[in-house]
Amino acid sequence: VQLQASGGGLVQAGGSLRLSCAASGRADRTYSVAWFRQAPGREREFVAAILRSQSMHYTNSVKGRFTISRDNARNAVHLQMNSLKPEDTAVYYCAAGKGVILSSLRVPSMYDYWGQGTLVTVSS
Repeated sequence: VQLQASGGGLVQAGGSLRLSCAASGRADRTYSVAWFRQAPGREREFVAAILRSQSMHYTNSVKGRFTISRDNARNAVHLQMNSLKPEDTAVYYCAAGKGVILSSLRVPSMYDYWGQGTLVTVSS
């Protein structure tokens, strides 16, 4: 399984970006897919996930602003980010795993495959 993240860029506060995570190989909807982010000097943190059950989950700081969705026809997962804030600035990574459950979806080590990351910069 290979993951390719794209869609990052520079945007002003209040703007929007749409990140995409394209999967190749054996990845399909039986995998849970998540987005994590890592800002300079900080640990990687969970942002959002869509589980094998197709349920969607978000960290509190992005609820109401970010939406994760799965495009089964294109074997991709998207993260629509609206009302962006400077504190959203980070490298965003997508990750996929088959053993992810609700109680562990925020744990990076539960994911088997990772994309290369895409940089999101939000200016104030």
